[in-house]
Amino acid sequence: MTLNSTYAYVPGFFAQDDPKADPNVIGALPDRFGLLDSSPGHWQTFQLKIEALCLEGGPEDSIKVFFLGRHGQGFHNVAEAKYGTQAWDDYWSKLNGDGIIVWGPDALLTSIGVQQAEAAHNKWLDEMSSGIPAPTVFYSSPLTRATRTLEITWTDITLPNKSHDDLLHPSHRVVVAENCRETYGVHTCDKRHSESWIAENFPLYTFNKGFTEEDELWTPDNRETGAHTEVRALSVLENIWYEYPTETYVSITAHGGFISALLRVVGRGTYGLPTGGVIPVVIRRTES
Repeated sequence: MTLNSTYAYVPGFFAQDDPKADPNVIGALPDRFGLLDSSPGHWQTFQLKIEALCLEGGPEDSIKVFFLGRHGQGFHNVAEAKYGTQAWDDYWSKLNGDGIIVWGPDALLTSIGVQQAEAAHNKWLDEMSSGIPAPTVFYSSPLTRATRTLEITWTDITLPNKSHDDLLHPSHRVVVAENCRETYGVHTCDKRHSESWIAENFPLYTFNKGFTEEDELWTPDNRETGAHTEVRALSVLENIWYEYPTETYVSITAHGGFISALLRVVGRGTYGLPTGGVIPVVIRRTES
């Protein structure tokens, strides 16, 4: 895997490309996922433009389109809203719950979070009826709120129901990637389950190379820095390009912190995507 590459977002396609874009105005699931072109055949036109970008670059350049999805509301989100961010960071996030709400370890989706994932599912169905190019590569954080959001969003659209016996096509496989997880450490909601538990509960998912049985990254007394999250995000991009060099459309289901880190490393900057939301971004990779 080469590490001598640069990544940059290609603006001009989506409302979210504007560094001044307000996620509270745009919303979690805007029309056309924010695609600026609203003309008839807009998704077909988009695909043609992406194909043209792929052809324009030299042998050192390549293009992929990422649909970055944030998990639906989790119980940790409810708790942080209940106590306020300062009290959450200082005290409550270090516990597993408050006697009423349980958020750790590995916070689950709330009923609202499930509804948000279902809304993403329905949104994809709607946009696919208009010709949106569906992802053929799926990456997920190992935290349950993300794996469950991905399952709800994509099952029976491009992924089979987990009760089906048929195997996923290799190019449609869900990869649970350690480096797609939320900022780790201290907050119990960000401590993942074991690989065995994830495999049992999400049997169609596979794991990235080197995935450990137990969570060896999370510790109760050290919170990962934003700069290190960016390093992880960059490694995810490298891995996807290495493993799927010919696939253009990629889905990553993850977290607000990870998504903002990925957007920063491609020059877009932090974006406060709401829970259950999707932000598309066109990324150019240049080998040096």
